[in-house]
Formats: sequence, C-alpha cells, structure tokens
Amino acid sequence: MERAPADDAGSAGGRSIDRRCRVLSEHRYPSADVAAIERVIRERRDIRQFSAGQLPEGLLGRLVEAAHRAPSVGYMQPWRFVRIATSSNREALWRIVDQERMATAASLPTRAAEFLKLKIDGIREAAEVLVVALMPGREAHIFGRRTLPEMDLASTACAIQNMWLLARAEGVGLGWVSFFDPEAVASLLEMPPGSHPVAILCLGPVAEFPPVPVLETQGWGSRLPLDEVLFEDRWRAGAGGTPTAY
Repeated sequence: MERAPADDAGSAGGRSIDRRCRVLSEHRYPSADVAAIERVIRERRDIRQFSAGQLPEGLLGRLVEAAHRAPSVGYMQPWRFVRIATSSNREALWRIVDQERMATAASLPTRAAEFLKLKIDGIREAAEVLVVALMPGREAHIFGRRTLPEMDLASTACAIQNMWLLARAEGVGLGWVSFFDPEAVASLLEMPPGSHPVAILCLGPVAEFPPVPVLETQGWGSRLPLDEVLFEDRWRAGAGGTPTAY
C-alpha cells in the first residue's frame, strides 16, 4: 500500500483543524460579549447593604425570566418564586432569619461575637424580596434523579445564578440569604406539603459592589487556587475539604 506523502498528510490534518476552528468560530459570541460574560462572573457579589430606591420598571420580571431559563434535571423546572409584597410578611420573614442568626452564633465553636457583627440580610432595606422554593410532587420526577434526588436543588441553584448574573449586569445587588428554618418560612407563606424553601433573595440598588467578597476581606474565607479544586483522572491524594475559619 502506498503511503501518502508527508506534505499531503500534513495538509489534510491542517484542513481538518481549520474546519473545526471555523465551526467553533461560527458559534462563538463576539469577543466583547465573551469578555462581558467573564466580567459579570468575576464581579458578581453577595450583597447585604442596599440603597434606597426601586428596581427599574420591568426588571423584576426579566430577572425571574432569566432564572426560569435555567437548565433543570429532566426538564422538571422545580423552582417556584414567592414575591414578598407586604411589610408585615417582610417583618415576619426578618424575624425568622434573625432567630436563625442567633442560633448560628451559638453553634459556632469560635468567633461568635464577630459573626454577630456581620450583616447577613437586607430584607428590611431591599427593593424586592423573593423566596425561592422547591415545588411539591418532586418525587414523581425520576428522570436524572433516581440516584441523585438532590439534582432538583442543583437545578434551582442554576436558576438563582442566572438571576444573579443578570442583576449584576444591570447594576442591581442581589443577596442570597440561607439563615432560616425552612418549616417556619413554609408556614408563613402557606406553602403546600412537599414544597421546600431554599433561599431568600434580596434585590435592590446598591451604593457599590465590593471589589472583593466581604467574607474574604473580613477573614471568613478566601478563594481557593484552581489546583485545589481541579483533579485529573482521580481524586488527588491528600486533597480534602475547604477549611473553616472558625
């Protein structure tokens, strides 16, 4: 059998690479758009301090729409959003959060006093407050969840991240509050059996977006280097969990 000349083989390989590059370039966003996506990911912050004012007209709907565009396991779309519209519900929600704040402080082995100085929510000040919950009847959805039932929660986290990134791009702060007793929140909002609240989202105008996450500047953690979270072929020997700061 005759072998192709080296130059021809090289040319064929080069053409194949060129074709792949063209296919990639056809689907790739413009460089400015890619840079904007990377920027909003870098500059997203978990906000607790809000300024006075309301969201621009129509933005809340767009934020919920962005969340609703998230991927979900088995296309089950497990997320549900409850807008907290009355001051009485806001105050009741804040009391539930504050109760858990005190319980968390009592549970910390160290730094309880420092923790109590942290502002952990913006429920009273934010322009909008949403409670995000998992829907009832999730056990009927087996597709993608037979061995990993927690994928409904993972899907809902994707929805929240979509909202978070669009909010940052619009210059609006968003803070995810997880200090609460789910049963107390479910009772307050008259949620049906089987539903499960997983997040309180505070949204509104802000004076600034901190250049570094507040918990990092106050010594509660730091961004891990990539080689501590990315392994190849197998778990890296000796690699453990993220250490606590308390």
